[in-house]
Amino acid sequence: MKNKSASRRQFLQQSFLAGTALITAPSLFNNTAHAAEQSTVNKQDSLKLGIAGYSFVHFNLEHSLAMMKRMDVRYLCIKDFHLPFDSSAEQIAAFHKKLADANVKGYAVGPIYTKTTQDIDKAFDYAKRVGVDLIVGIPEIKDLPYVSQKCKETNIRYAIHNHGPEDKIYPNATVIWNNIKSLDKNVGMCFDMGHNMRDGQDPLKDLLRYKDRIFDLHLKNVTSATAEGKTCELGRGVINIPAFVKGLQKIKYSGSCSLEFEKDMKDPLAGLAESVGYFRGVLSAI
Repeated sequence: MKNKSASRRQFLQQSFLAGTALITAPSLFNNTAHAAEQSTVNKQDSLKLGIAGYSFVHFNLEHSLAMMKRMDVRYLCIKDFHLPFDSSAEQIAAFHKKLADANVKGYAVGPIYTKTTQDIDKAFDYAKRVGVDLIVGIPEIKDLPYVSQKCKETNIRYAIHNHGPEDKIYPNATVIWNNIKSLDKNVGMCFDMGHNMRDGQDPLKDLLRYKDRIFDLHLKNVTSATAEGKTCELGRGVINIPAFVKGLQKIKYSGSCSLEFEKDMKDPLAGLAESVGYFRGVLSAI
């Protein structure tokens, strides 16, 4: 009888342990799945994906925000056609409320072209009233010392945008660097990787070379490394986007990566959405 009782107790103990394993296994599986999901989320958040406002030049703010919501993109560089330079405090507050309701943050203003120091004063005043600490601008070279002075006075950063071979002042990142390297550290660049490539430069090498002064990024691809190259979806051009994204991670880039999509500008959603998906896929894969 003792042997039978002992065998029965052993059987019940083993059954209990087996049942416990069955109960806890899904929990372990869920924890593993959650960890993997969290890792993917962390990767996606490691670089801030945004939209350069110029991509929406043919759309009002409401339509633009609706497109951003569909793509789940949450950072916007503000253009004056959405928020005019002479906007009142009430208009600016209403603008920010619309952005907040769409879960979007306006992180900078521009690009803003300036010809005089008075224009620069207006740009800095505009940024201050809008409540951002970054201006994307295209100043005259003669006014760069004044830009540097304004950056010191206001602690607002100023990012000069390069526009490729057609731009006789700032065609590429190296030209910008040579003009700003001795200026206040808050004078930097909005690095347009596509226009840089169109000017025969290497976007990845320039990203690594000028990393300390790159405050903003216009994320795009182009069809060729020539003046004739056109903006295209991220995965369809000549720039190696996975290598570039690895470069961003290597330098621990903390600014926004704002898609500027100049193809099909009257119907940009499909191209923007494809680029968003490609960028997020690259982030997940590397």
